[in-house]
Amino acid sequence: MQCSLCGGPAFYRRNFEGVDLCKRCFKKSIENKVRSTISKYKMLGPEDKIAVAVSGGKDSLALLWIMRKLKSRFPSSKIFAVTIDEGIRNYRDEALSLARSLSERINIEHRVFSFKEFFKVTLDDIVQKKRETSRVTPCSYCGVLRRRALEIAARNIGANKIATAHNLDDEVQTALLNIIHGGVDRLLRSGPYLRDPQGRFIPRIKPLSEIYEREVALYAYIVGLDFQITPCPYRSEALRGEVRNIINMLEENHPGIKYTVYSSKLRLSRLLDNQIFNMQTCKSCGYPTSGEICEVCKIIGDTNSRRYVSFEKLN
Repeated sequence: MQCSLCGGPAFYRRNFEGVDLCKRCFKKSIENKVRSTISKYKMLGPEDKIAVAVSGGKDSLALLWIMRKLKSRFPSSKIFAVTIDEGIRNYRDEALSLARSLSERINIEHRVFSFKEFFKVTLDDIVQKKRETSRVTPCSYCGVLRRRALEIAARNIGANKIATAHNLDDEVQTALLNIIHGGVDRLLRSGPYLRDPQGRFIPRIKPLSEIYEREVALYAYIVGLDFQITPCPYRSEALRGEVRNIINMLEENHPGIKYTVYSSKLRLSRLLDNQIFNMQTCKSCGYPTSGEICEVCKIIGDTNSRRYVSFEKLN
């Protein structure tokens, strides 16, 4: 089997394009795709300060690696690697080490922040407190707090963009889960480049949002990245796992269907764009929210935690 681009020995078939690729051409195609995604959505400016969210997994480390390679296109920009320590005992240490190691290897400043620092409580504390009183999964708590923690961390280091490593599979699964759960507002607030016209949030970009998860993993392997493979002990796969299996089955039978679903979601978002940021202010912390009290305050308040970093303190 020969590479469709250079004629060399191929090692991977990209079914949705009908091409075979050698390692060199595959690697180049991923980097070019990230570059084109950044360009298509005008994600970056020449002097941006970018906080790259680095968890220690394959996606975030691959994103950091590629962003560093692309920095030559924006020589006046600044990249930070930002890791959020949720406070999960016997799990996060490995990820912190891997994130720190790659950051040092490619000469990127690495900053670590924690739930404990920002919210005065760890994820372990929250799970322990709510285990007998709530059916909400730890992943739901963690997702809400991580988004807020990244916002606070980015403001802390003076970043004006937050880059996260959501891939195409993540985006498609989340879109379908939001539809299943009736979360249309969340569906609309999940594009590749999310900006608030009123400037209340730091813009978030997703340079990997049009790349298959398996291709991100393959890229990480080819360039020799060490990443954490141990799953989070709180990981809940119930419904998301079923959605993943269904989408993967459809993709196997109809190559490219993930792109079709993703494109449909983006078109829907554009149609309802003016409704996305119709928000009010949380009465407790001052952050923008769709209700009187934001989800972070609901979580932290239920744990009897002390006052955490408020919106006013960051502005």
